Amino acid sequence: MKRSIFTTTLSAAALLAMAGFANAQDYSFRFQSSDPAGNPNFEYQKGWTDLVKERSDGKVQIELLPVGSVVEYNETLDAVAAGILDGQICDSSYWAGKDPAFGLIANPVGAWSDPAQMIDFVENGGGKEIMQDLLGSYGLHFIGVSTPGLEAFVSRVPLDGVDDLKGLKMRSPEGPIANVFAAAGASPVNLPSAEVFTSLDKGVVDAADYSVFSVNQQQGLNDIAPNPVYPGFHSLPLVEVSMNQGKWDALPDDIKTMLEETVKEFQKTQIEGNKAADLKAVEEAKAGGKITIHDWSEEERAKFRQLGQAEWETIAKQSPQAQKVYDTLTAYLKEKNLLQ
Repeated sequence: MKRSIFTTTLSAAALLAMAGFANAQDYSFRFQSSDPAGNPNFEYQKGWTDLVKERSDGKVQIELLPVGSVVEYNETLDAVAAGILDGQICDSSYWAGKDPAFGLIANPVGAWSDPAQMIDFVENGGGKEIMQDLLGSYGLHFIGVSTPGLEAFVSRVPLDGVDDLKGLKMRSPEGPIANVFAAAGASPVNLPSAEVFTSLDKGVVDAADYSVFSVNQQQGLNDIAPNPVYPGFHSLPLVEVSMNQGKWDALPDDIKTMLEETVKEFQKTQIEGNKAADLKAVEEAKAGGKITIHDWSEEERAKFRQLGQAEWETIAKQSPQAQKVYDTLTAYLKEKNLLQ
């Protein structure tokens, strides 16, 4: 039997909790991920479902489906609201078309230089309340948050600062990130993830916003685009774990608490696991002698962040909730001396 990627030590309290679950009814749910099967991030998410089963002594089981299994990646919110799916593990920026506030809170371009900053904002800086307001209006409950970490550019050409983005054909998702790249003078191209390798290899694009360094390396992107920008700073996606509000409300309080606590453990495991994988992949890539890593100076990162802040202001004007995100986010950043 495949072992969970989580290593857990059950305390006496946890054992008592399991005894309590033994007297409860069984709960089975279907969640869909925005990641494909085999992707490292999907495996971390599967680890969470394994942990839920373990902690509940098998009374709570979550079947996690890869992206596209039931609906398309950008349709799971509606599917969960309608009860077609019970829950989702998805990048919240996919719902920006419903309210631009989702795009701003999910990936305020240039805001974060460490996953811990984003996590603290969500958990202690007002972010989770906003996420619940946003998701609640569509009939979902926000359980918790994770992130793959800071994404790294992959590039066929050297990139050492904002000026090097001018004229660059760059794969980027639609929305705030693409808008910031365009403001820097790049030409964003919206391509599905499945086409990134081929597009880089054939020179359709010069660079790509894709994933964290280790995933880029695993996919062979650094081999064909040997000028990665690392450590990343431009993009750190908020990945929500959420479920149908009615089904959440029907759960006993002990199971609700268990789900929240295990999401927190999943979050820690994913962030630390990807960070360790990145460091290992960087060393292996360096040893191969085929890549040149470009680490942007603080001055260049600040220039990019200023472009990002202008985009935040534009988004804030697009809906009342987006303005609320902007006000809460900038207040947090100022308090933590993260806003220049």
